[in-house]
Amino acid sequence: MAIEKRKDTAPAAVSADIAAFLAEVEQRVPLTAERRGRLIFALDATLSRQPTWDMACGLQGEMFDEASKIGGLDIQLVYYRGIGECRASPWLADGGKLGALMARIDCQGGRTQIGRVLRHAEAQAGKGPVGALVFVGDALEEPIDALCAEAGPLALRGVPVFMFQEGADPAVERGFREIARLTRGAYCRFDAGAAAELRALLRAVASYAAGGSKALAALAGSSPGARRLISAMQDSR
Repeated sequence: MAIEKRKDTAPAAVSADIAAFLAEVEQRVPLTAERRGRLIFALDATLSRQPTWDMACGLQGEMFDEASKIGGLDIQLVYYRGIGECRASPWLADGGKLGALMARIDCQGGRTQIGRVLRHAEAQAGKGPVGALVFVGDALEEPIDALCAEAGPLALRGVPVFMFQEGADPAVERGFREIARLTRGAYCRFDAGAAAELRALLRAVASYAAGGSKALAALAGSSPGARRLISAMQDSR
């Protein structure tokens, strides 16, 4: 489903296979928010992200694996790209289906739409509990004050935002850190050279979304990623 299409925005071209895939999983995958954790996995799919998109496709499976130890997790993929295209999948309970969807998406040039992602996450939280929002991106081209205003409702609903930054742009880091701080989430690097550490961090986020603080604390005993995530969350407060 598309997010917040505005009349003054030109319709974005969406490939037929993506549209067909979304329609199929929407019919086949039930929403089970009452019994399972829910996590929104949001990605910048603009052209600069192409080199690490494949890595993100592989890492999402790790989140499902970790959450299944606790009771399961439903993940909704949100991505933006191109001229005003911002889309969300149905809630998916199968890592294979999410991976298949991500494999069908190609990165396209465009500006960031982080505000739309935050608004969408808040709308989803209004329909049912959302354990966390994970965002992975390398740029921030929107006014930070406006994004902080969009993050406020998520904070009020108790939805932490975990901001993963690819690259080292200091302006992007400041913005990402502020969104994480306001929502009591965490800021972390998305470094292709540290895939093992990133995998551990995302598994820890999934554990948190599925089982809350107690599940994350339990994981910390055996996972350096969980310990780092707890530290990052504490630093954001």
